[in-house]
Amino acid sequence: MKIAYLGPPGTFGEEAARRFAPGDELIPCSTHSAVARAVELGQADAGVMAIENSLNGSVAETLDILIHETVLKIHGELVVPVAHNLIAAPGMTISDINLVYSHTQALGQCSAFLETSCPNAQRVAALSTAQAVELAVAHQGAAAIATLRAAEIFGADVLARGIQDQDNNATRFVVIGTHQPEPSGRDRTSIAFEFSGDRAGLLTSALNEFSSRGINCTKMESRPTRATFGEYIFLIDFEGHVLDRECAKALEGLTSMTSMLKVFGSYPQAK
Repeated sequence: MKIAYLGPPGTFGEEAARRFAPGDELIPCSTHSAVARAVELGQADAGVMAIENSLNGSVAETLDILIHETVLKIHGELVVPVAHNLIAAPGMTISDINLVYSHTQALGQCSAFLETSCPNAQRVAALSTAQAVELAVAHQGAAAIATLRAAEIFGADVLARGIQDQDNNATRFVVIGTHQPEPSGRDRTSIAFEFSGDRAGLLTSALNEFSSRGINCTKMESRPTRATFGEYIFLIDFEGHVLDRECAKALEGLTSMTSMLKVFGSYPQAK
C-alpha cells in the first residue's frame, strides 16, 4: 500500500502513517488537502490526517477538507502520543542555545521547559517540527523541538527528552480512503449537517434523534458554512455504524430536518 501523510519525514504525521501501515510506502505531502488529493487521484491507497489534539482541540483544516473538499471516507483512526524533544546540531549544549525553532503548537506545548531551561532563547515558528530540526542544524546557537525520528534524519543530537508540559498530550489521526468498512462491533461514525433555517429547538430535535435511540454522541462542534456570516455546519461523532439499525434510523430522521447531511464515515474506534 501507499500511504499519504502531512510531511516532511520526521513529523508526527509520518509517525501516524508508520503506525497505521508498518513497512508500507509513505508519500509525504505539503498540506492535508494534498493528502486527500493524492488518494483521490490514485497516487496513494489511503491518507492519514490529524483531526484532533488532546490539548489544542480539533484541527480546523482537516474538518473543512472533510466538509467541503472531498468525498473520501474515514475508514480508520489512531491516537499517537505526542512526545517533544530538544534537538540541536552535534556538539551543542543547552547553555549554547539562543534560538529555538518548532511548529507553533509544539512551542506552546513546551513553554514551561523553555522558560526554565532556555529563558533567553528566541522562539521562532517553523512549518513543521521536522523543518525545525533542519533549520536548527544549519544555524549556530539554534535548537529545535521535534521528534526523535527528525533528529535521526538530520543527524542531530537530542539534548533533552520528553520536554512537553503535559505528559498526556496525544493527537488523533483519521485514515481516509474510498471504501467503507463493515461493522466491527466497536465503531464510531462522524457526520456533518446544516439546517436550512434558524429557529428555536432545531439542534435539540437533531440531538434527540440520537438520545431517543440510546446512541451516545461522543463529540459535537461547529464550523462556519463559508457562505453566510453567523451560519454554521454542525459536526457530531457518535458510537455505532451507519449500517446499525438504530443509527440508520437516527440518520434518516436527521435527513428530514436538515438541508445537508454528510457522513464522513463509520470506522473502528482506536484501541
